[in-house]
Amino acid sequence: MFKNKKILITGGTGSFGGAMLDFLIKKKLKEIIIYSRDEMKQWFLKEKLKDHQNIKFVIGDVRDLDRLRYAVKGCDYVIHAAATKIVPTAEKNPEECIKTNIIGGLNIIKASLDNKVKKVIALSTDKASSPINLYGATKLCSDKMFTSQYYEKTYTKFSVVRYGNVLGSRGSIIPHFLSIKNSGIFPLTHKDMTRFFLSLEDAVKFVANCFGLMKGGEIFIKKLPSVSIKDLISKIHPHPKIKIIGLREGEKIHEQMIGTDDALYTVEFKDHYEILPDLKLKKIKLANGNNVKNGFFYSSNNTTKISSNYLKKEILKIEKNLKL
Repeated sequence: MFKNKKILITGGTGSFGGAMLDFLIKKKLKEIIIYSRDEMKQWFLKEKLKDHQNIKFVIGDVRDLDRLRYAVKGCDYVIHAAATKIVPTAEKNPEECIKTNIIGGLNIIKASLDNKVKKVIALSTDKASSPINLYGATKLCSDKMFTSQYYEKTYTKFSVVRYGNVLGSRGSIIPHFLSIKNSGIFPLTHKDMTRFFLSLEDAVKFVANCFGLMKGGEIFIKKLPSVSIKDLISKIHPHPKIKIIGLREGEKIHEQMIGTDDALYTVEFKDHYEILPDLKLKKIKLANGNNVKNGFFYSSNNTTKISSNYLKKEILKIEKNLKL
């Protein structure tokens, strides 16, 4: 599927972008374009991968449509991973979040249509389902923009992949807890807090698989285990002192990836769900999937819990990579 193709990754120097790049390097692509605005990260990544002649680095911002048009030229596929995603930062800097997540998403759509890209996948978040914070609201807007192209019957196919917290990604909770492990004191916003979790490797494989599954218009949601943050802390420190600090701005106790209002348009498969734009596409997808029940919703409070052994292994792996 990827062999001899040209692909662009926005936010390509982030945690997901780096892991996706490692995956794609093995697929014998014609060219991989890393598009981001962080010149230092690009410099280090370029030095690390200087023996790979098919990787191109482009400095640019998703807010800049002309620069995106240049970068996307000749691409077969686009993965849109760039985003402003820290919830408290977005709450206090709403204009900046809107410019990147909504205007930036619109620019990706325009640049992809102008250059007749075959397939585009935009990465989303569990916070886009029934959002209560600005980050989630902007990503819901972005999701709607990408999936709405289904109605335009364009050459370019657009779909969305929605998932929860990525274990070990930059800014995620495990690296933060590991950095304060020696103090033995762990801040927790609410005693009942749960979150979806998946590894970077699983996120990359799921996105890659969705390129083969997509017809355009889908929101793909991987079936994921969840974890109680209180239990997570106990795997990092045997005798932690937990300090309840109260919910942050726009924070949920349990995250959600499919709301009850989406149930009518949701189809269940072996390892994932798909929220579809209309009942016509749903009928096609039901040939290989199943209806969910009326009132179905998918929350980090009503899914399977991550196994204790798996969580311990992932924490050790992250700790090793961080060299803490």
